[in-house]
Amino acid sequence: MPTLVLARHGQTPANVGRILDTVLPGPGLTDLGRLQAEALGKELSSLGVTALYGSRARRAQETAGVVGTVLGMPVGTVDGVHEVQVGDLEGHSDDDSVAVFRDVYDAWRAGDLTARMPGGESAQDVLDRYLPAVEDLRRRHPDGTTVLVSHGAVLRLVGHALAGADDLLPDGDDHLDNCGRLEFEGLPDGGWRLLAWRREAPGGLASSRDATGG
Repeated sequence: MPTLVLARHGQTPANVGRILDTVLPGPGLTDLGRLQAEALGKELSSLGVTALYGSRARRAQETAGVVGTVLGMPVGTVDGVHEVQVGDLEGHSDDDSVAVFRDVYDAWRAGDLTARMPGGESAQDVLDRYLPAVEDLRRRHPDGTTVLVSHGAVLRLVGHALAGADDLLPDGDDHLDNCGRLEFEGLPDGGWRLLAWRREAPGGLASSRDATGG
């Protein structure tokens, strides 16, 4: 059975500025972000990783590149696994815009998948592009451990969707720090079982919390 690791990218300048930054290709990593990615690679070295991918965002590709250097592995690219597109909120960092983002995300957590970022995506839009990409990775890698570097807000949404009612799901705070990760085990029926929801950055290299997890 496969193991799937969904990891958030390392810190970016937009994270530091608490900016809602979701349009591709987006920013690269800060110096701390590169250290976080290196620490992630070291932690993943014990998992016997057999495939490594990142979204098309620059920050995800840079993070996966550092991880790949640590693991001695090439990095692939996956379509459809980029960050939630926030539409009219793009580039904003003010409290009102962040509050709108959080209100929509809270509606998603409460089960309203039709709630939409103003001018952007609904939860259903995100799941419709992301979950098929996960299943494609499963078909391509039916055994071993696949790592996909993606984004904070989308990983929180997808993590809940994949895990269903798993007891390991966080009841309240489901934030993922930069290079935090979710670990899943594939089930014979085609579903997934949550093994770990690792909120903290690896190596104790935590960032201050950003607006979205982007």
